[in-house]
Amino acid sequence: MATRHPLACTLVLAMAAMLHASVAAQAQPSPGYYPSSMVRPMAFSEGYDNLWGPQHQTLSQDHKALTLWMDRSSGSGFKSKRSYRNGYFGASIKVQPGYTAGVNTAFYLSNNELYPGNHDEIDMELLGTVPGEPYTLQTNVYVRGTGDGARLVGREMRFHLWFDPAADYHHYAILWNPDEIVFLVDDVPVRRYARSAAAGAAFPDREMWAYGSIWDASGWATDGGRYKADYRYQPFVARFQGFRVAGCEAAAPASCRPVPASPAGAGLSAQQRGAMRWAQQRSMVYYYCQDQSKDRTLYPEC
Repeated sequence: MATRHPLACTLVLAMAAMLHASVAAQAQPSPGYYPSSMVRPMAFSEGYDNLWGPQHQTLSQDHKALTLWMDRSSGSGFKSKRSYRNGYFGASIKVQPGYTAGVNTAFYLSNNELYPGNHDEIDMELLGTVPGEPYTLQTNVYVRGTGDGARLVGREMRFHLWFDPAADYHHYAILWNPDEIVFLVDDVPVRRYARSAAAGAAFPDREMWAYGSIWDASGWATDGGRYKADYRYQPFVARFQGFRVAGCEAAAPASCRPVPASPAGAGLSAQQRGAMRWAQQRSMVYYYCQDQSKDRTLYPEC
């Protein structure tokens, strides 16, 4: 009968402990607060209408799932039936695997039709890629025209997510209230953009609609525009389901209360902050405040 050397056993145990720690470090942490569970899912037609490219979208028989696609002729988009002055806006999205460079699958808030040339916008965009490279989730905030004209003043934070967005549905949400904007992925806060004295007027506070779309953003979406949409791989498909909307419509009375960002109401809890720190340390690949090429006079909050 063979005997086990104590040192060998120690090494095996140490390696097992290191593997366990590595797996634990990669596991998605619990944020302890799940705003998606507070908002009931709705049928697409209950909250949204087609905006453009109707021939490039199909609705499931139960009206709960929408498929958009883009080919050489067009993409497609939808828009909420109502405008809001704050709220929680979420959708479960699954994107296409393979070559998707240049393709932008977006879920966002905007009032560009009401304020052309001077609009506000809050973005969550899944930017396509080339085989072997991950999708990029881009979050962004434009305020009062900073997303209009030749000189854009974007406030981007980008992520290579801890999962493959093409493998399954994941829930992407924007929680926008008078004090802050929280970007959530499966209820994990990945970014918080707060109203602050330093930011001054750089916070969106006018009514907005919720939108979703798939479109050709070849000029910038993948590696700064290095890789373009290749229509040999068309159609490019994006699937949406689990639509959730809650908040104060533009015409709601002053007594209407925003959806709370945390159990305490405003701000994030310690557990939510820990989950956000994990997401940013593990997955963030770009933050505008760390970009030395930016003109800092345009970003007082940095």
